[in-house]
Amino acid sequence: MATEPGRRIHPEGFVRGHVPEDPEEELAGLVFALDAQAATPAVIRLREWTRHQLSPGPGDLALDVGSGTGSEVLALADLVGPGGRAVGVEPHQGLREVAEHRARAGRAKVEFVDGEAAELPFEDASVDVLRCERVFQHLADPAAAAAEFARVLKPGGRAAVLDSDWATAVAAPGDPELHQKRMRAMLSTTPNPFAGRHLRRQLRTAGLDVDPDIGSAALVPDDQLGAVMSELSIVRAVETGDLTDDEAERLRREFVSALERHEAFLSVTMFSVIGRKPR
Repeated sequence: MATEPGRRIHPEGFVRGHVPEDPEEELAGLVFALDAQAATPAVIRLREWTRHQLSPGPGDLALDVGSGTGSEVLALADLVGPGGRAVGVEPHQGLREVAEHRARAGRAKVEFVDGEAAELPFEDASVDVLRCERVFQHLADPAAAAAEFARVLKPGGRAAVLDSDWATAVAAPGDPELHQKRMRAMLSTTPNPFAGRHLRRQLRTAGLDVDPDIGSAALVPDDQLGAVMSELSIVRAVETGDLTDDEAERLRREFVSALERHEAFLSVTMFSVIGRKPR
């Protein structure tokens, strides 16, 4: 989203020094972030690559685990056709409601159900295709989710797990030491911050045959999304004690203000790993 030089670019609710606590405000911010990420060239490319590797076909049962606003469920529905089922599994009620509303507006035939990655509401060997994007980083036991994916897949079924590795994050300008402190808080408060590097091993351990070709893309958010991501991480670092209030304000002056002038750079690398259940 284009902005005037120097204009504050946080969406309503994500002002400096404040993270929304009101559920509706929090949901609006979450939807904003998911939509903004989905619109980045890196996410678009990696999702297209992943769909090509999974090759959902007419009549398939296709799942998106952690489906968020439902955009990839709609894409799966186009591929499985009227004889198939495209189902989004999402534990966040507010996001499910957003996804259902968008699907109705587009008149798409899709389903959204409550569920967790490690406890899917599907029978053994019942699913043809499964995708799961940026969920493992939030799981304390991602191996349990990988095992659950293997359980529900049919022999020959395919699973794609996409996630970030936050050790790959880079940001400029700004004092490198302050960025390190900000990232230290991020890493210490994320259940599985290095998710991307472990995906291949976890799918193999679950009994899936992993494709040697692994997709990757550097997620470079636009200035508005970058400002939100940075502000959330700065607030978190103050809460954990990794940044003092003075250091937080200095980082805002050096980095977030540069984002508002379109002079900053922020990125993190995402990976997509494909696993196939042996026949």
